[in-house]
Amino acid sequence: ISAWPPQGAGVLMEFLPTHIPDVIEIAPKVFNDERGSFFESFNATKFNAAVGGTWNFVQDNHSTSHHGVVRGLHYQIENAQGKLVRVIEGEVLDVFVDLRRSSKTYGQHGAVKLSAEKANQLWVPPGFAHGFITLSATAQFLYKTTDLWAPQFERTLLWNDPALAIDWQLSALSCAPIVNKKDQAGASFANAESYA
Repeated sequence: ISAWPPQGAGVLMEFLPTHIPDVIEIAPKVFNDERGSFFESFNATKFNAAVGGTWNFVQDNHSTSHHGVVRGLHYQIENAQGKLVRVIEGEVLDVFVDLRRSSKTYGQHGAVKLSAEKANQLWVPPGFAHGFITLSATAQFLYKTTDLWAPQFERTLLWNDPALAIDWQLSALSCAPIVNKKDQAGASFANAESYA
């Protein structure tokens, strides 16, 4: 794309609230031509206007996961992190659980498929447990955070807690889910630390 924005580009980025309104899917307009593709992946002014507040991202993380890997559900009980997440290779089911006791959606969860093909992202604000499962052969997962990693405050919510009844779309896998020991030992929702 030689000029930016392209002539007649229209809306370059849509912000789509999930059923938990504070969690927002971001869908960019992808421009394709004979050279490849181009899209606006982040715009601080548009982002802050759409999600509310002024957010400053201080850390970027990048993970690679094999098919069937579950990561999560993670959160920091202090130095809570807002996360802007995306996939640059493959596809994942991204999952979030509201742990804010003052919220009307406390205890509710949701999920959004993120893929390199769609180039969509998800904003998960502080106060949520977060994780994902890899649906493709491999996935490269990027996320920006609003606070630094603080291992002393890191907590894990049990990914398959029957009380949450999260549909991880396990039937789409060609193997059993792959979960490390820390995540297998996550706290049930009933026993998990939560936010005010």
